[in-house]
Amino acid sequence: MTASDQASHPGQDSPPTCYRHPDRETWVSCVRCGRHACPDCLRQAAVGQQCVECVRGAGHGARQARTVFGGRPSRTAVVTWTILGLNVLLYLVELAHPSLAEDWWMIGYAGPPLQGVADGQWYRLLTSAFLPGTGSLGLLDIAFNMWALWIVGPGLEQLLGRVRFLAVYLLSAVGGSVLFYYLAAPNQPALGASGAIFGLFGAWFVVSRRLNLDSRGIVMLIAINLALSFIYRSTIAWQDHVGGLIVGALITAAYAYAPRKNRLAVQLSASVAVVAILAVAIVIRNGQLNP
Repeated sequence: MTASDQASHPGQDSPPTCYRHPDRETWVSCVRCGRHACPDCLRQAAVGQQCVECVRGAGHGARQARTVFGGRPSRTAVVTWTILGLNVLLYLVELAHPSLAEDWWMIGYAGPPLQGVADGQWYRLLTSAFLPGTGSLGLLDIAFNMWALWIVGPGLEQLLGRVRFLAVYLLSAVGGSVLFYYLAAPNQPALGASGAIFGLFGAWFVVSRRLNLDSRGIVMLIAINLALSFIYRSTIAWQDHVGGLIVGALITAAYAYAPRKNRLAVQLSASVAVVAILAVAIVIRNGQLNP
């Protein structure tokens, strides 16, 4: 409640002034701390009015809203649209400078000159996921991948939160490259975001199961695309698809099924563990190809 205005209070020689503006007289006080404040320094609260500092302090002390899996909710899928825009932009750059494909594609070990992950170019594990192939097949590749990202990305990002969604996307991309590194010929190059997209497919399946949603649609989508990957295995890097699917499903399961108590610690530990496993796998494969 606020004190009513009046000419003077008994026993008080001069009227009180605002605690922030000493030149302004006021009889109105904050219902929380009791300090007198002018109208510019008061904010309407559930009961009465509070000064701006009390309102600010209450805001800092309030618990922030979280998604069902512990992420910070967002109104817009910023990460999804950023990834989509980056892929399209790099595709246009690749069309203007075709040599970028050779500089960034995923390749295990080839030469001369020597190049590949086994030669220390670990960045190819991730950069290859941001460029499609060239020609009509490359156009089809980026068209499908970006369509899939547009379909499943925003919903996943809102459920997982931006940071967890980005982690799933990037780790799935690297996971797909690592399995390709093991199963494909060392001198066979590959490009495309399919590993990351399949990781999102796996993530959507896990989330659907965790929330008791109908998962038949995503299962059908995964099955059809895996079948096409094996049918056209001469032109499609099926290893990348399978690796991304496995990593995406595993890391999302760790996020979705983490206990509410110590949830952040469990999710962070799972992320670090996946990174460590992928790194060890790369080192082992490097030793096999380049002892």
